Amino acid sequence: MTEKNNTERYLKHLFDGGPWNVYEPNILNLGVGAPGTDLLESNCDNFRKATDHCLEREKRENQSLIFQYGPTSGAYEVRFEIATYFSEMYENPVNSEDLIITTGATQGLHLILSTLIDFQGFIFVDEFTYMIALDSMKHFTSLNIIPVKLNDDGVDLKDLEEKVSKRRFKSEKKEFWGIYYTIPTYHNPTGIIFSPEICRGIVKLARKYDFLVVCDDVYTILHYDEKPTLSRLLAYDDRSDPDFVGSVISNGSFSKILGPGVRVGWLEIPPRVKPILDRSGFANSGGCFNNYTAGIVRSLFELKLAQEQIDRFYEAYKERMLATTEILREELPQGCKLVSPTGGYFIWVRIPDHLDARKFLEYSMQEEKIFFIAGPRFSLDGESGKQFFRLSIAFYPKGKLVDGARRLCRALRNYIEKNPAGGS
Repeated sequence: MTEKNNTERYLKHLFDGGPWNVYEPNILNLGVGAPGTDLLESNCDNFRKATDHCLEREKRENQSLIFQYGPTSGAYEVRFEIATYFSEMYENPVNSEDLIITTGATQGLHLILSTLIDFQGFIFVDEFTYMIALDSMKHFTSLNIIPVKLNDDGVDLKDLEEKVSKRRFKSEKKEFWGIYYTIPTYHNPTGIIFSPEICRGIVKLARKYDFLVVCDDVYTILHYDEKPTLSRLLAYDDRSDPDFVGSVISNGSFSKILGPGVRVGWLEIPPRVKPILDRSGFANSGGCFNNYTAGIVRSLFELKLAQEQIDRFYEAYKERMLATTEILREELPQGCKLVSPTGGYFIWVRIPDHLDARKFLEYSMQEEKIFFIAGPRFSLDGESGKQFFRLSIAFYPKGKLVDGARRLCRALRNYIEKNPAGGS
């Protein structure tokens, strides 16, 4: 391809050049789970200050080792800042020695799948789950992905145990024969939070059948109502329990609270697992996965710039979620159901069972230029969940979201009238 015809050189962000372009002014894209321009704009000044702070120290004290291969887990000072901040936010201790720096939650999941699970093993997932995590899992073609029923208070423990117990085997090659992947706090796509009873039950089953629980915890501190008693599932895997073995990993990221382009995240992992990851070829070949940027994030926290930015994101998300759900509760047509989340990014809407959200999406785009993600995209088979769709509150300011929610409800009301139950 000649340079003249190479459109790739003009792409500026992940959503550019395709149907998901959230920057397209003629479409209100309520599908993308990413912070908007108004939230990201202060990062230029903040990162400039943090970069100067970080690199001056490197020259003065550290022989510029930030540009060297980093320690496999990441520099201790970076992990200390992350552990200190999130211990306070979770109101539950995070130990720096349990952390491994990653380039984000997706890379963290890929690292886990590559190193910890038998390639003939099983991945148990909620019947509706993060679609790109599913895409990542499907690349491991010998792994078997098993959906599990999801209730309003979390995974169905009876269904999980039944499916786990039938498939358990002794792995001769890897630490775990199976993994349960979930988003227990402000779930993607449903927005629910797993109850304490469900969290305790998951840990009990993981210990009984010796499978690994991988929690996508990227929304955990985004609570807009009363904070959960224990804000993350990992806290229920208590090290003081007599039967503790270390069954839960928390997969965190700064993508939703500092910016996706930062590409810094972390895995919080139990002692039985950490040496395996530290000794993996991934870690030993390149050292810390993002040594340079992680060092700048350390300075962001030391200068209190990260805390200020996260607070700014939080307040914006809270305002957007509360305003959007208020409109939806008031104006959704009869026969539709809203799961009102108490935190996170997402709103899960159920429409009458005789309708298909994929068809309504076509109508919504045609009539109102509003995009969302239909439920089947979050299912393993790509067909289940046609009566659901997911909205994201992250990208647009409150005013656009309120207007969009009203127009979406109007479109849905008209669509239902045109497509009555039992109609031809």
